Amino acid sequence: MSLDDQEANYLLGRSDAEHERLIRQANWLNPVTETFLREAGVGLGQRVLELGSGVGDVAMLLSRLVGPSGEVVAIERDVRSINRAKARVIEAGLHNVAFVPTDIAQFSSATWFDALVGRYVLQFLPDPVRVLRSLYKYVRSGGIVAFQEVSWAPFAALSANLPLWSASVSLLREISVRVGVNIEMGPALYRVFQDAGLPIPKIRVAMELGADPEFTRLLPDAIASVYPHIERHGLKLNDVGDLASLRQRLDEEVLSANVVVPWLPLVGAWCRKPAD
Repeated sequence: MSLDDQEANYLLGRSDAEHERLIRQANWLNPVTETFLREAGVGLGQRVLELGSGVGDVAMLLSRLVGPSGEVVAIERDVRSINRAKARVIEAGLHNVAFVPTDIAQFSSATWFDALVGRYVLQFLPDPVRVLRSLYKYVRSGGIVAFQEVSWAPFAALSANLPLWSASVSLLREISVRVGVNIEMGPALYRVFQDAGLPIPKIRVAMELGADPEFTRLLPDAIASVYPHIERHGLKLNDVGDLASLRQRLDEEVLSANVVVPWLPLVGAWCRKPAD
């Protein structure tokens, strides 16, 4: 598949609205990611390579973890996303982040990294094993590889008690499958690490739950982002209804049921490269 084909099939798009959605989502996910990265060993003074940086949320989190003496090199192929990320980094007063405008599969480096990390990125790649194998060689002896990816199984299971929320989750799941997203990339990390020649990883799952309207909007916002693909694939909205009112109806359903609802789990896997 060419880079143009990959971009055309990319599930979430590159619009300004999608950038804002990613930032809102990151506000909920970043505490979980920070805990995970600290456990994996990411810390002060390290040089970190981040894959699929988007608008820079994980890069900025890493910037603070490694501190002024560390460095973050963030790979992102979309120039508009990089421009937004750079502006956010400047606004935040961070000076140790560099963005590289390239496809992950084409990245090369003449220097070592202390860690290779990513969040919600390998699920979109046609061959994550090959990508990990090619980038692992840039991780120094004793360095860290740490990724957080998705698992839809618990997301769907914990959504089943609310009809509209469940139908919306099912719609988002179906279009993800149709455009080629690996919806169980999280659990697959255990095997993917090993197939790429990495050590057996430690692995765990964390899932955010909530009922606040700013939390529940994550689902209708995601559906709005993928709607061009929904339309292109001819998926029916019968069980979801009018998208213009979906956010309000989901809020009402959650409020009426007086329950919490889930967002996509973060399955984290990490390992250290063996000493030479």
